[in-house]
Amino acid sequence: MSLRRENVRMVSKLIVVAAGMFAFGYALVPIYKAICEMTGINVLALGDRNIPGATPTLPANTQVDTSRTITVEFDANARGPWEFKPAQRSLQVHPGEMATVMYEFQNVQNRRMSAQAIPSYAPQQASAHFNKLECFCFSQYTLEPGEKKSWPVVFVIDPKLSKDVKTITLSYTFFEVGGKTPAAPVADARGHIAAGAGS
Repeated sequence: MSLRRENVRMVSKLIVVAAGMFAFGYALVPIYKAICEMTGINVLALGDRNIPGATPTLPANTQVDTSRTITVEFDANARGPWEFKPAQRSLQVHPGEMATVMYEFQNVQNRRMSAQAIPSYAPQQASAHFNKLECFCFSQYTLEPGEKKSWPVVFVIDPKLSKDVKTITLSYTFFEVGGKTPAAPVADARGHIAAGAGS
């Protein structure tokens, strides 16, 4: 009988210990919040408070180099009978700062067309540091006769760009996809251009 009594006593102690551990684990979150608020260790817990009249502030982007300003010039070239232009000719940005410029396009023809844009940069070294997050140049577009579109270019200039670069020109050439493009000249074995192949 004494062995059974000791087993019952041991099981009772284990149940009490298990219940105590569960209660302690459950109470840890409010205890942690209370300690952090009292000591000011956890800034996030302090920021969660609703302070009357306080406006939430977003942390500053520390990757923006405010000591430098780069002028980005926008250019548009259309290879075909349509209108294509940037909404603004230039924009001043800091390296690391996200910026957006809109490009406007209109198909002035009386037929549907598909087109795509190809970017180029000046100076050439800027191309490796000009990061486009969104750009109409990523896709081909089909426009109906007379249809107008506005497309954004969202970009960030890498702060690692050489400090000598003060101006970047972003130029787009918009061309029809699948349109009539003259064939490249073909030279024969003697170096003469074949008749009708080009000029």
